[in-house]
Amino acid sequence: MKKEAAITCVFVDIGGVLLTNGWDHHARKRAAENFKLEWAEMEDRHRLNFATYEEGKLTLEEYLSRTVFYEERPFTRDQFRGFMFAQSRAFPEMIKLICRLKAKFGLKIVVLSNEARELNAHRIHKFKLNAFVDCFISSCFVHLRKPDADIFKLAMDIAQAPAEHIIYIENTPRFAQIAEDLGIRSILHTDYPSTCVQLASFGLQYDEGVSHEIR
Repeated sequence: MKKEAAITCVFVDIGGVLLTNGWDHHARKRAAENFKLEWAEMEDRHRLNFATYEEGKLTLEEYLSRTVFYEERPFTRDQFRGFMFAQSRAFPEMIKLICRLKAKFGLKIVVLSNEARELNAHRIHKFKLNAFVDCFISSCFVHLRKPDADIFKLAMDIAQAPAEHIIYIENTPRFAQIAEDLGIRSILHTDYPSTCVQLASFGLQYDEGVSHEIR
């Protein structure tokens, strides 16, 4: 039996793995309720613009003009932006896990995510993701979005890591399958304990007693 190649690089999603989703259906629903917006109208406008927005071809201001501020509102853009940014929360266990594995095994950590530029920048800064991530292959930077296989190929080129040396942690089955089709072994993330077990099966197990979290 052919021995599997050792993992030297981790591709990891942000939303749903390291952090909550930044601007998903639930966050938009909360925004509509908080600002008393017509949900159906807002969601229709969002669907027309979100792909272009996440690909970095619309600024946040342009996105807001098309989805919310196409008419006068009793609240400001600053108030709405603040609400958007406040929806993000960290999954501390997952962040610590990636930091510990990086420290123990000398792994290269690559974020591979669909996120819009301003929200992506906010999340990277607020949760100090750049303290342990080596590079960010964000849709807003590279103008490609999952499920386009080209974003995975670009990430491999930038990371200089062949598929057989990569493990990908992703919470969306369709995206994990695309990675598998390219020869990248993938973990469909549902929760911290099961992801730890799956990582250990690939030889990536850390000592619970050793802490390398961000200071």
